[in-house]
Amino acid sequence: MADAAKRRSTYAEYLAFEEASAERHEFVAGEILAMAGGTIEHGRIMSRLTVLLSAALGGRPCVVLPSDVRVRIRAADRATYPDLHVVCGRVERDADDQNAVTNPVVVIEVLSDSTAAGDRGDGSPTTAGSPASRVRARVSAGAPGDVYHRDGRRWVLDEHRRAEAVRLDALDVTIPVDDICVDALGPIVA
Repeated sequence: MADAAKRRSTYAEYLAFEEASAERHEFVAGEILAMAGGTIEHGRIMSRLTVLLSAALGGRPCVVLPSDVRVRIRAADRATYPDLHVVCGRVERDADDQNAVTNPVVVIEVLSDSTAAGDRGDGSPTTAGSPASRVRARVSAGAPGDVYHRDGRRWVLDEHRRAEAVRLDALDVTIPVDDICVDALGPIVA
């Protein structure tokens, strides 16, 4: 991994490396970067969001995809595994990578203490959002969530706090923040 990350790799080299690896990696402008593992709280938020979004989208031609489905963003020379993403209509695959989706409408990242700085910085919608994306949301356990909505070519930030609701206009869905936050779900049983 260290050797692959020190030099610029082609996308084909990244795919071969990823295929042979037990861990997942992002591809960012020729660099292959290891992805961090998740916490129990992270997993609970992802599970909760999957259930909430799937229920809210019931009967519509949209699918909620998990973190093991890769997203390719050619304009940013990037491939990544968002925590959740939603595709409405036909799933479009990358021409060079049939396992990568190119048209997520909504991309959701679940923050942890260890990844929050990176996700709030480099994971911003201007660098990570695919051209098809209209919403990019970031949530964390017990904290406000950031929802970026695309307004033409610009991204507009809406911050959401407890007792508020997150409106995902691109999906015509509203979800209460308290339904997402881990501490609203009760204690974890060991």
